[in-house]
Amino acid sequence: MKINSFNTFEGRNIYSHKKCIRMDLDLEGYCEIPSKSIPGFNESLVNAIPELKTHRCGIDEEGGFVKRLKEGTYLAHICEHCIIAIQNRLGLDAKYGKAREIQGDNYYIIFEYIYPNTALHIGKTIVEFVNSLIKGYEFNLNESVEEIKKTLLKEQIGPSTLAICEEAKKRGIPVLKIGDGSIFQLGYGKFGKRIEATIGENTGTIAVDAACDKYLTKQILEVQCLPVAQGTKINSAMDLLEEAMCIEFPLVLKPQFGNQGKGVYANIKDEKELLKCYKALSKEYKDIIMEKYIQGDDYRVCVVDGQVVAVSKRTPPFIVGDGKNTIKHLIEELNKDILRGEGHEKPLTKIKIDDKMLQHIAKKGYDLNTILENDEETTLRENANLSTGGMALDCTDIICRENVEICQRAATAIGLDICGIDIICKDISKPLGNEGVIVEINAAPGIRMHHYPSMGRSRNVAEKIVDMLFKASTETFPIVSITGTNGKTTTTRLISHVMQLWGRNVGMTTTGGIYINNKCIRKGDTTGPQSAKTILFNREIDAAVLETARGGLVRSGLAYDLADVSVITNITDDHLGIDGIDTLENLAHVKSLVGEAVKPDGYVVLNADDEMSLTIIDRMKSHIIFFSKDKENPYLQNNIQKGGYGVYVEDGCLCIEHEESKINLMSIKDIGITFDGNLQYNVENAMAACGALVGLGVDYEVIKNGLATFYCNEELNPGRFNVYKVGEITVVLDYGHNVEGYKAVMEGLRNIKKNRLIGVIGVPGDRLNRNIEDLGKISSQYFDYIYIKEDLDKRGRKEGEVAEILRQGVLSTGYKEEALNIILNEKDALRLAIDNSEPGDIVVVFFEEYGPLVDLIRGKIEEINMGSDKHIAYRNISGLA
Repeated sequence: MKINSFNTFEGRNIYSHKKCIRMDLDLEGYCEIPSKSIPGFNESLVNAIPELKTHRCGIDEEGGFVKRLKEGTYLAHICEHCIIAIQNRLGLDAKYGKAREIQGDNYYIIFEYIYPNTALHIGKTIVEFVNSLIKGYEFNLNESVEEIKKTLLKEQIGPSTLAICEEAKKRGIPVLKIGDGSIFQLGYGKFGKRIEATIGENTGTIAVDAACDKYLTKQILEVQCLPVAQGTKINSAMDLLEEAMCIEFPLVLKPQFGNQGKGVYANIKDEKELLKCYKALSKEYKDIIMEKYIQGDDYRVCVVDGQVVAVSKRTPPFIVGDGKNTIKHLIEELNKDILRGEGHEKPLTKIKIDDKMLQHIAKKGYDLNTILENDEETTLRENANLSTGGMALDCTDIICRENVEICQRAATAIGLDICGIDIICKDISKPLGNEGVIVEINAAPGIRMHHYPSMGRSRNVAEKIVDMLFKASTETFPIVSITGTNGKTTTTRLISHVMQLWGRNVGMTTTGGIYINNKCIRKGDTTGPQSAKTILFNREIDAAVLETARGGLVRSGLAYDLADVSVITNITDDHLGIDGIDTLENLAHVKSLVGEAVKPDGYVVLNADDEMSLTIIDRMKSHIIFFSKDKENPYLQNNIQKGGYGVYVEDGCLCIEHEESKINLMSIKDIGITFDGNLQYNVENAMAACGALVGLGVDYEVIKNGLATFYCNEELNPGRFNVYKVGEITVVLDYGHNVEGYKAVMEGLRNIKKNRLIGVIGVPGDRLNRNIEDLGKISSQYFDYIYIKEDLDKRGRKEGEVAEILRQGVLSTGYKEEALNIILNEKDALRLAIDNSEPGDIVVVFFEEYGPLVDLIRGKIEEINMGSDKHIAYRNISGLA
């Protein structure tokens, strides 16, 4: 068995609405060999991964998977369960998985993940482990899991960040990871708020710098008459001894810039120990502070938005002797606590045996081999930081009012909106007075101790942080996602146009590029999730309109979580045979994802006239708005009768009906993209856009104005039925690239007065041969003369291959060969078509690259102007004469 490929989905996708990975496997001859037929396989598997005993595997009883093993199940299915089981062993809450046959020995496995690199590591490990069971060689799975833990520790989100992200998700606020670090964005566009651990985007950098400088913090607090320990900065060993005489023992030495208690030497009692500690500390740190050591307990006070929200008493890690075991053994036993993990992965951190710990116990005359008396208790460290194994007791309810005020003043003095204030005092419930001091103030304080105290009540600090981040946000960030076979781009642009009139700053992705309002920031086909992320991360916009194409859905899934409105224009025979999508039903399943990923109170806009779109209605879980050219369409009428919306055409008028209210919005002849009502496919696109805008709650007058002022021209809808006058010839540029697209354009031209209709036709090479041939047949029914061209991107085809299939399709209908010409370069084909045209002809070009053809047209107009006394302006018009 071997792995052929991996594909990681970061969001909702065609396999699951959870994050998941697709792993493609070659079973190398084992596709029909069940587990029970492999000697010793089942027993070895379950012994190595006992977690499998709890898997139900579609059987409503614990142990269902083991039952399946005994009956005989297959390797891909087994791998899926093993991958989930090892993630669970590592404390990761992954549940979903499935295995499916592609063909023969080729299978794919889908499995949910929490952290991608860890899951990929597990996937590779499980395949190797299963191979070892099949082939009978040694494989130490436990050692491999220890290596996987290292991968997990590198990419695991810290508990503070995780708590804030989970709190945001609880409120329906989407969470986006920025880059490979620890920065996240909560929410979209200009309403998005960025965090890094517990540093919010409004946390001042000067305040953070001040808090990181312990000496500067002390100076700021002293100025504000807040209690701090007597102390100073040390520049030399001589300076050290002189200042020690002034401050008096016991003392503390610590780095001016440090964190997590690193480098802190506390309770130094004489000059000999002081010099020893200073020598050790000065090897690692240049800037050192000395302070008076204050006897008392260690408290952490968390302040958010100027208010004390949590208080913890921190205690150093300690052990209790039993008269039998060494200190080392007792530490090992303490570290077996399931609440203790490496770093910040669990509520408590494992205790590390290092020089600082050894020095601490040595002061008491102990070493690692010392056996403590029964019930004898000893601390293992001077400090109580959770990162070195300390524990926390919640004291939020007992801090006194005076101390609350001191902490809130301190946070204000430093300028931090989120901070952790470290206090040493005997009792936090009593005013600090002369017996308590502020030791330091921490920017980006860990909140793990408050969420998971060793004793006492949990405090949801993340809730307070999210409250602060979004307290000024009352507006929403609407997302409209548009998919379908035809009309996606025009519908997307039209919705964006109206939303701008509605007063929104709109980010838009289309096949033509990424736009911020009307400014293109990137050209090209930008209909995938990476382009959508460009919009969602953009800090200028307050709405997103996203064209969402098939390829991105299949290969990467969705970039956003849930849309407010989705539109599925239609689902017809196109792009089949690509990415494993071989049937119209498969394509409908892919497109339906856009309709499924809508907020419960949102809307899905569906084409009631499209047969395949109607097959996915049951998959939609939100409200539906149907549009139809027929008022009596049963799906549309049924939806209206149930209290839903319907958009339809009646007596040449675009109508919106809801319950007992009917609005005759406007004549379809007044809709800009319909060319006086001639382009029926753009009537459909206008209805789809209207439905989406109704779902968003846009005022009807704004919708009407937007539909009337949006045209098929180079400025508003480039490449979609753009009409140019080149002397006495009309040129139409359109991106039609399938049979339905061609038919729609040519039907729109049927009633236009013209001499001849000339076609410059082509089709992308990744279409099925029958689809290419059908396009040739359709073209022969409309065009008086045909030029066949090819795309520059052959998409796996040989040069001339697509053109020949098109030619055969055209001629198969009895079309005259003398009315057919093959010019493979589309710019050359258009040039020849224009040169050979007669006055009154209309030349239609179904292009691949828009820009070069527009440049050619401009050049032709300039040539005409050069030879004419009358100047003819370059025109991209909104209608046909």
